[in-house]
Parts: sequence; structure tokens; C-alpha cells
Amino acid sequence: MTEFLVDGPPDAAITILLAHGAGAPMDSAGMNAVTEALVRQGIRVARFEFAYMASRRTEGGRKPPPKAEKLMPEYLGAVEALAQPGKNLIIGGKSMGGRVGSMVADQLYETQRIAGLLCLGYPFRPPDKPQQLRTAHLEDLRTPTLICQGTRDPLGTREEVQTYLLSPAVKLLWLEDGDHDLKPRKAVSGFSAADHLQTVAKAVLSWAEELALDKP
Repeated sequence: MTEFLVDGPPDAAITILLAHGAGAPMDSAGMNAVTEALVRQGIRVARFEFAYMASRRTEGGRKPPPKAEKLMPEYLGAVEALAQPGKNLIIGGKSMGGRVGSMVADQLYETQRIAGLLCLGYPFRPPDKPQQLRTAHLEDLRTPTLICQGTRDPLGTREEVQTYLLSPAVKLLWLEDGDHDLKPRKAVSGFSAADHLQTVAKAVLSWAEELALDKP
């Protein structure tokens, strides 16, 4: 049974289901920080863990994640368990969590189970492997999508991503000097991590409200 960590007003107009990245749990410092920023905008956030990550809490060790394709049924199960009205639900996650969300998004969107997809630091490619792209399914993605990406993310810099073929449904929010965790170097960019998270949260709210307006 999927267990959720839920924050934000229970009567919020928008709920976002977030999955964690490959190496850190749903209550990591990074996941907590982005959740807090979203909640301050009046958004309800539900977080969940894939089984391999949840097992670390009871069994210890650092069990590696399965291939993203094998996590798709777990993500679909989390959507079903959340039982949230489709017009109010956006799915996504941090890095790998967002990638898995993107792999199940269209089947959920086409059946009106979700309104959109939010990816926080999308892993466009593995580290040090610029030719091994994870973008094929993004070329014809039909789900309205917002990807929040740091301009110096080693898994997809702005210069690299601008050369990729992405669906018109995909919008990109670039965060100046942000790394894979969206964190900038303040001395270089003039922005703090908190600044970028506030920008993300405000942009997500605006984008999500536009999606809601498109729904009957």
C-alpha cells in the first residue's frame, strides 16, 4: 500500500504528486524545501517513495533503484491510491521521479486522471554520457508539462537542451546557474537556493492555474 507524506491545505485547488530522485528519499532536505515553497503558494503536495527507497528505512543499506521502466507500475499505483480528481492533480517529481512520471503521464492525461506534469531537474542524460539521451518519449508528449531546470545542470544544461527535439506541450523554466538540485552559486549568479525555489513555486502556481482554466 502506498504511503504518502502530505503537506498543504486539504481543500487546495491544486494537488501535486511528487516522487523522489534516485538517491534520496521523499523527506530529503531538497524535497522538503521544494515542498515548503509550493505549500506557501497554497498548493497541496503529496509525496511517496518507490519500494526500493522505502525498503532502505526498514532494511538499511543503499539498495540501488531499478530501471525507470520498472518503476512505472508503482507510479501508476500511487496515482490510483491518492484518489485525487484528475482536473486538480499534477504529477511529477525530482530527477528520476519526474522521469518516471513523464513515462506514464500520457496514459493518465488521456483518461483525464491528471492535468499536467511537473519535472524538477529532469535527467535528460546520464552524467558524462551526452549521447545517451532520455528524450525520445518527450518528442511527442501530449501532457502539458513544466520542466524546471538549472542552466548548469550536468544532466542537461541549457545549451544542450536547446538542441533537443521536445514536444510543444513541454515548457521550460530556466534557473540561472542552477545545478541538478536547482541550486545556484550565489557569488556567481546573485541568487540563493531559496530565491530559485520561490521562482519555481510561483511559476508552478501560474502554470497550474492556466491548466485549470483549460478544463471544463
